[in-house]
Amino acid sequence: MADAQEIERTSSPNALFGEDAFSRLDEGDDRVFYSLDRFVDHLDSLALATVEKIIADLVTEDDPAILDLMAGWDSHIPEDLHPSRVVGLGLNENELNENKALTGAVIHDLNKDPLLPFPDNTFDTVVNTVSVDYMTRPFEVFREVGRILKPGGLFLVIFSNRMFPQKAVKIWKESGEEERVLLVEDFFRESGAFEKTTVFVSKGKPRPKDDRYAHLGIPSDPIYAIYGEKKGGDPSRGARPKVTVPYGEPLSPEELEKRKRAVKETLSCPYCGEKMRKWAVPDNPFEVTWDNDYMYICFNDACPYYVRGWDVMYRDGNRGASYRLMYNPEKDCCMPIPVPSPKALRESIID
Repeated sequence: MADAQEIERTSSPNALFGEDAFSRLDEGDDRVFYSLDRFVDHLDSLALATVEKIIADLVTEDDPAILDLMAGWDSHIPEDLHPSRVVGLGLNENELNENKALTGAVIHDLNKDPLLPFPDNTFDTVVNTVSVDYMTRPFEVFREVGRILKPGGLFLVIFSNRMFPQKAVKIWKESGEEERVLLVEDFFRESGAFEKTTVFVSKGKPRPKDDRYAHLGIPSDPIYAIYGEKKGGDPSRGARPKVTVPYGEPLSPEELEKRKRAVKETLSCPYCGEKMRKWAVPDNPFEVTWDNDYMYICFNDACPYYVRGWDVMYRDGNRGASYRLMYNPEKDCCMPIPVPSPKALRESIID
């Protein structure tokens, strides 16, 4: 019969992912690696603005006490949010000293010691931004976050697709972006400390024109936010608001309908104003058969309809897809057509 330590080892969440799942190419001392000052933005400006908006929408407590977990030189706290204190826990003293949002700083290596040096029920909010991929002991860290949060407190984990590959854990690097969302959800669930998590996705937006990678034609850095409240909160407080990150020109329902009625003459997308492209109908796209030989589709990657579709589809359970606006000239109507990537359907453009 296996002893208690063996049972605990084989039944731990880490065992489900394999012995080396949380290994790294560089297993050297993290204090040494992060001793190099990196006063740079790790996301483009549009993605950073999205991070601030997420925090602004979700942190609704009056004068909240906030922990920035694995902090750097910028905590992305919105200016109109007025916390009672913001503690940064990280590894680079110079960066933490330059972080103007912080009221206090703690040097602590979570990968060596996942126990957080704070009493139970200390913080209203814990934020972890673009660093969950470096946690080698995430299950223990998430349990600790549950301990130091007040009941009903918010744990917000934000990540993108950029990383230091030598310090990111193996399972993260080998997973796709959608799989990483599932992985973080597993961390929340296995901690046993949180209510059901919520996911917000912002992706597919055009990269800012002044960004150093804009000439490559790649979109803005995607933002994934997974968040949950610690169990035991006051039920009368109500649910936190949904994250809303506006994009594109706001249109009234009347103006939108007017534009839709004009598509027959203009062949312009009512959401962005771009000319729609003539598109040859395949024999059986997505198991749907249309009688006409062609449609018109908006292929503008900056179209608000397409950009907002990534999050709408995600919330509806269609992870990793968006939709474009399609106009049927035979029936004189607009409809969505799903797309798994920006390049999808383009091979059938005929004008």
